[in-house]
Order: sequence, then C-alpha cells, then structure tokens
Amino acid sequence: MTSASPNFDDLDTRTGRLQLPVPMGVDKVLLHSCCAPCSGEVMEAMQASGLRLTIYFYNPNIHPREEYLLRKAENIRFAEHLGIPFIDADYDTDNWFMRVKGLEWEPERGTRCTQCFDMRFERTALYGYENGFSLFTSCLGISRWKNMAQINDCGHRAAARYEGMHYWDYNWRKQGGTDRMITISKREEFYQQEYCGCIYSLRDTNKHRRDTGRENIKIGEQFYGVKNR
Repeated sequence: MTSASPNFDDLDTRTGRLQLPVPMGVDKVLLHSCCAPCSGEVMEAMQASGLRLTIYFYNPNIHPREEYLLRKAENIRFAEHLGIPFIDADYDTDNWFMRVKGLEWEPERGTRCTQCFDMRFERTALYGYENGFSLFTSCLGISRWKNMAQINDCGHRAAARYEGMHYWDYNWRKQGGTDRMITISKREEFYQQEYCGCIYSLRDTNKHRRDTGRENIKIGEQFYGVKNR
C-alpha cells in the first residue's frame, strides 16, 4: 500500500524527522529486516513517528552460515538497544535453494532475486497475518543496489495472499534516508557486508573483485567506521 507524501508541516522539531505517512493510520508495523545497516535508519524513523514495530528476520538466502549469524547478531544488538521486539525466523536454506533452482546464473536484480524476495515476503506476510498485523514493510529497498519496483511488486504480491494484509511501499531512501543509513551504520559500527547475501552473489562479487585486481571477500572483517578490527 502506497502512503501519502510526507507533510513538511509534520516535522518533529525534537528529532528533526518528518512524521511518517503511515497507510490507514495504523501504528503497528511488521518490518522484514535483512541486516542492521539497511534496517537501522528504518527502525529509528519508525520509532520517531511513534510506531510500534516488530522486526521479522527471515533470510535463508544468506550464505555462508557464518555470514548469516553475523548479520543476525548485529540486527539483534541494535533491536535490543532500541527496545524493539525481534522475531528470529527459520534458516531453511534447503527450501531457498529449491526455490531458486535453475536460476543460478541469473544476474543480480533478475528472476532469481524476484523468487528470493517472494519467498521471504510470503513468510513475513504469513507471520503478520497470524499475529495481528495488518501492515508489513521491508528495509530492502533502502539500498541503492536494489530495484525498488521489483521489491515493491514482491511485497504487494505477498500481502495479497492474506485478507486484510497490506504492504507499505514507502521509499526509505528519500528525505535523507540513505545518508542517515550510512551515518547510523558508522555510529553503531555495524558489520559491513560486501555482497548481497546469497551464494551466487558472493560468487559473482568475488569474480568481479578478482577481475579488477582485488582479493576475495573476507567474511567478518569489515565494520563501518572502523579501519581495522
């Protein structure tokens, strides 16, 4: 569900943030989160608007398990800092590999990514439907590496599966959202992942790095705002 444009008369002088134009005027939102860097700004923006949010972490695409655990731990750390409930869903990688079978060589933002988003949002929408939410959204679109229209289509498609469920396709990049995402990541020294998440993204990213004279990604070594750790 598309929200109205922000009203600049609704500026919170205490936080310097605009009040979010939430669809249907609801104050309870389920946030699908992929990682702390992408969700940090979204979490703070929602809290500044007085929303009651719950994080739903369902990302069976992330590979390897070490990377998955790092991303999840950072997300839990920040959620606990803000006092936000965190739902740790399944890491059912077998189902994910079945879902994208035959799409191993699709490019980033292609059909494989659509299947990946569909799977993750379908589970998010189901959880929301079964637990009293009428609205869910995702922080995936805040990344400039993602196709926002592709993400929104997947979100709306997942929401349509359940009566009374809606997907909030707010553009989290606007009104300085992308810049604040980086600022928050540096302030909190979040773990800085260097590829989207799946095994095929890791494969393609490492190939590009080698082709440009760089080393393969070293998992667990990069943190925002920290030179060496």
